[in-house]
Amino acid sequence: MNKNKFFQILALGTLSLSVMGCSDDFLDRPPLNQYTAETFYSSDEAVIKATEPLYNKAWSYYNNNAIIGMGSLRANDSFNPYNNAEFALFQTTGLTQDVSHAWGAMYTVVTFANAILNNIPRYCYPEVSEEVKNQALGEAHLMRGVAYFYLLRAWGEVILFEDNDEAAANPIMPLSTEESVLEFIVRDLEAAAELLPAVDKDNHPSLYAAKALLAKVLLAQSGWNKGGTRDEQTLKRVVSLCDEVINSGTYALLDDYENLFRPQYNDNSETILAMRWADPLVGGWGTVNALVATLTFAEVTDVAAWGGNLSATPDMIDYYNEEPADSFRLRATFFTQNRHYDYIRSDEGGYTYKKKWMQNKKGVVGTTADCDGHLKGQASPLNTYIMRYADVFLIKAEALLGNQQQTDDPEALAAFNALRLRAKLPARTKPITFEDIIRERRIEFCMEYSNWYDFVTWYRWKPEYMLNFFNNKQHRAYIINENDIIRKDDNTFAYTGFPVGTWYSSVWDYDLNGDGAGDEVRYWSDGLRDTNGEIVTINGVPQDLEHGYKFNLDSLIRAKIPDGAVIVSLSEKNIFMPYPESDVLQNPNFRKDPINYKFDE
Repeated sequence: MNKNKFFQILALGTLSLSVMGCSDDFLDRPPLNQYTAETFYSSDEAVIKATEPLYNKAWSYYNNNAIIGMGSLRANDSFNPYNNAEFALFQTTGLTQDVSHAWGAMYTVVTFANAILNNIPRYCYPEVSEEVKNQALGEAHLMRGVAYFYLLRAWGEVILFEDNDEAAANPIMPLSTEESVLEFIVRDLEAAAELLPAVDKDNHPSLYAAKALLAKVLLAQSGWNKGGTRDEQTLKRVVSLCDEVINSGTYALLDDYENLFRPQYNDNSETILAMRWADPLVGGWGTVNALVATLTFAEVTDVAAWGGNLSATPDMIDYYNEEPADSFRLRATFFTQNRHYDYIRSDEGGYTYKKKWMQNKKGVVGTTADCDGHLKGQASPLNTYIMRYADVFLIKAEALLGNQQQTDDPEALAAFNALRLRAKLPARTKPITFEDIIRERRIEFCMEYSNWYDFVTWYRWKPEYMLNFFNNKQHRAYIINENDIIRKDDNTFAYTGFPVGTWYSSVWDYDLNGDGAGDEVRYWSDGLRDTNGEIVTINGVPQDLEHGYKFNLDSLIRAKIPDGAVIVSLSEKNIFMPYPESDVLQNPNFRKDPINYKFDE
């Protein structure tokens, strides 16, 4: 019988404290024994230890698989019919396992944070310093706010609660309005900024992490359900917070974008907040990053791997084709033909990708030797970013753009160009638009499980615009055959694809001779190509865009989708995730209107 996930999480919050530990560097120490709340908080070390599950164990069921579908596949970063396809096809239901896993994981973070916030004031021994108490309370506020920000953008109206015991005693709680959830998150992050220290210690976050997250949340709140206009005063506060973070000297962009996704660079200068996983050699189940097997294929590793099926969508390839010089971010995100990686199979002289395909690269850490021995089974040492410093620059640029169609504000351009310059691209000199912000975010954060959440924020600000973007501008097809992508001499890519939701090759059988028989010639993004991938010539004229042959591959694919195929269409009905069915069945409030949360003043 499928038990109510929310009830299970509440029960977890009322059990005696068990800290799932994991290093002398914050995560890999052996776990402590079980304690009651009354006896656990006996020292500075114990109090800090209590925060550790907020960064790994609590997130494990979300990070293990759901994170890909919810954060990246729904955004059309990549696609494969074998890997979480229901997310990309917007066919998830209340019975989808990963929906329940994600819901449960995020509420596990909430209950762990609530336990810290309620127990420390009650049970801390006199030996615990005020500095450490404030640090732990600040981290609990921070991570509870983060969890609710994910919940808001995934489900919209969700259950707010601050006391695990009260919630467990009365678990049939109402949904709160989206506006209440946003206000709750803002209050949590403001509290965190007041409690956390100015300098991080042992990779625990500082107040600037809270302020960076607060800027992102306020940017969302500035336009959330406000009829298409963002609040100007809130936007000014967003810019001010971004400037505080930028001017603090706490963070710096890594010079090499690719190093952001190598375990040797965990906890780098660009990390604002991350799920910090234990060393696979000593970490217990749930404390290690188990995502590697889903992302990796056997050719690039020596441990168990069944993934590698996720390939770049035509949507993303089109972006890369617009600016072929953006090769550093591309090679860090997707494997492309003839790219060499000296740090993958490094003991063999490196690895060169030979396929005519574009498989996912982020999250692929190579072999055990490539990870200095810290790779085991299905566990990777790589952290999962919650927020990178790069995000702050785009938040600032977007806030300065505000409600304008475009801006040439020098500060907006400087923030926007910070990421372009890091990517070895020329600085933008002409005004930036909202479309530029979308494009830059999609490339910078592709396959980091975050793009869909930003889409939802924009949808709540500009619903008509974003529905048109989802349904008419995104090229939702997939490239399943490794011979269906060609790198051209100008470093752009030609490709052909299948309609999402069908196995049919929608554009085979182009009729060269007019006899109705078809000739196994196929439409590609740049013209007609034969089964060997060569451009077809008719009457001496190559049938490609360079020689005047005109067509739109996306339109052709849409026109030829066969009966019974899945047509992805987004609306208010499927932007947000369905609630787990077991929770809906046992809590009648899921079928009632949400209420405004009653805040303690």
